[in-house]
Amino acid sequence: MISLGIIGTNWITEQFIKATDETKTFALTNVYSRTEAKAESLIEDLKKKDIDISTDLTAFFKKDFDTVYIASPNGLHFAQAKQALENGKNVIVEKPSTSTIKEFSLLDDLAHKNGLYLFEAARHIHEPIFKKIEEIVDKNREKLSGASFSYMKYSSRYDAYLAGKNPNIFTTKFSGGALYDLGVYTVYDAVVLFGQPEKVDYDAEFLASGVDGSGALTLKYPDFDVNIIIGKTKNSYMSSEIYFGRDTLLLDNGGDISHLDWADDNKNITDVPALKAENPMDSEASEFARIMTEKDQATYDKLLKYARTVNRILEQARTSAGIVFDADEEK
Repeated sequence: MISLGIIGTNWITEQFIKATDETKTFALTNVYSRTEAKAESLIEDLKKKDIDISTDLTAFFKKDFDTVYIASPNGLHFAQAKQALENGKNVIVEKPSTSTIKEFSLLDDLAHKNGLYLFEAARHIHEPIFKKIEEIVDKNREKLSGASFSYMKYSSRYDAYLAGKNPNIFTTKFSGGALYDLGVYTVYDAVVLFGQPEKVDYDAEFLASGVDGSGALTLKYPDFDVNIIIGKTKNSYMSSEIYFGRDTLLLDNGGDISHLDWADDNKNITDVPALKAENPMDSEASEFARIMTEKDQATYDKLLKYARTVNRILEQARTSAGIVFDADEEK
């Protein structure tokens, strides 16, 4: 197994480590946290032993492990990934990997120069159910006539924001907001299934902190549009749809996809059988490890191209809406 260090001690880190255990792909050896207590708590929850804890990032990257998984706030991704690559570590970084396309290009160049891997952890595109969607789109591509994706979920941190606190996910300092959180999933949907759009436009509903609480994103392709609604300040239970003229593929969600249906012109709705793992991060853990072990350059290049395109679209979208991050000042 591939030795693994992690940055971040939240729920998503725990889920990723459980996925690596289930798939027997990565072996956790090192944990970085700002506080030793949080690191110890995570290790205890995971029932791990003999894990090295660091509270100093420089010391952490000097330790003997192969790959780092970064699940810190968005605004910290670039600096931490850069430091990892400079220290000879492969990087798996939670989406979005960077705040700007310039940052992404710098990381890509550094990984290439040092012969290392840089993965953006957009876990849902690796799941079997998403592969089924790709199969259906490819089979019916001549009839493809557009899509609508919806991913709106009331954030567990929004009440704290309303109470006057300053959660990272709702600040420009940490590159927060709906687009750079839930929106990433839906942009990945469009890029993987349909490619790069010709035009991007985002109409955002701003919060006083300067980030978008929700919004409507339009991706224009030569023959159709993809319309996306995203939000972290309200809940939506709308299904997402991919259109093939008279027929429609229904997705129960634009990001956390767990069920598919096919609807024909007579309103007959048929279940589309598709696999969904209990841990949605199992597939990406397996795929990243396989690519590294087998040195599958073709698949790695494809994933890197997806990530670059998604990060470019995100920047174009927030620029069109007038969203400015602190990271933009470093351009």
